[in-house]
Amino acid sequence: MLKIKGLKKTYGNRIQALKGIDLEVGAGMFGLLGPNGAGKTTLMKILATLLEPDEGAAELNGIDLLAQKGRARRVLGYLPQEFGLYPTLTAEQTLDYFCKLKGVTDARERASLIGALLERVNLTSARAQKVGGFSGGMRQRLGIAQALIGRPRLIIVDEPTAGLDPEERVRFHNLLSETASETAVVILSTHIVSDVSNLCGRMAVIRKGEILASCTPREAVGRLDGSVWEASVPRETVASFKSRFEVISSQTFDGRARLRVLAAGGAPGEEFAPSTPTLEDYYFSVVSRTPEGLRV
Repeated sequence: MLKIKGLKKTYGNRIQALKGIDLEVGAGMFGLLGPNGAGKTTLMKILATLLEPDEGAAELNGIDLLAQKGRARRVLGYLPQEFGLYPTLTAEQTLDYFCKLKGVTDARERASLIGALLERVNLTSARAQKVGGFSGGMRQRLGIAQALIGRPRLIIVDEPTAGLDPEERVRFHNLLSETASETAVVILSTHIVSDVSNLCGRMAVIRKGEILASCTPREAVGRLDGSVWEASVPRETVASFKSRFEVISSQTFDGRARLRVLAAGGAPGEEFAPSTPTLEDYYFSVVSRTPEGLRV
């Protein structure tokens, strides 16, 4: 169990990145969902022992992640948003380097571990290829391989699918699903709603350094049951609808806009028909509201 209590962080330019984060995360895949600049990466860096908070505590199964950094790093796997690699090293040499950093000193043990990791992330055939020539998806799979060294109990992946093509995203989703276990906490930090809906058993929404909601994706969607309405309207009328209704999203196509509106008391107008809510509806409805109405 990962327990986070009262984490705060303000940078030198007086930007308050975290405003008192409280979370409890059990084993399995947990999604931290929020827009760019929400504080996700700051929180991930603190949990990864790379950044000091101003206040608060973080504990994993009795290990103080802030005070016992050496012990914490032995049970930590981390794939940052920007994962630097030496382009002239092969995949095998890269993992050998990370194994040494994580204390795997026996050469035979390293070779066996590297072989198993490359097979797990489907890079065995590329083991002798220089990583400078890897695609984005191959780099991310190699990043997960290094994060799995040492059987970590906390695995942090920060915006892992940003920039990947659809095929590589599916591969990476499958790999993350296989990585989650009954004993390891896996935190997926992302702004892509489908990543969370496809992978995570529990989730939290963060905006401007605050946790706005914490629940399961199913619970989130259930909270909008019977409240989402959809209509296709002329594009020039969108501003009028936004001034009168709680518009969740608006997509324009061929001169018309598809509006999705949140209205708990029935149809907001004769143009609207009931629609099945999605996790994206919930996310947009939460992050677009004023802070006073966000605790759910």
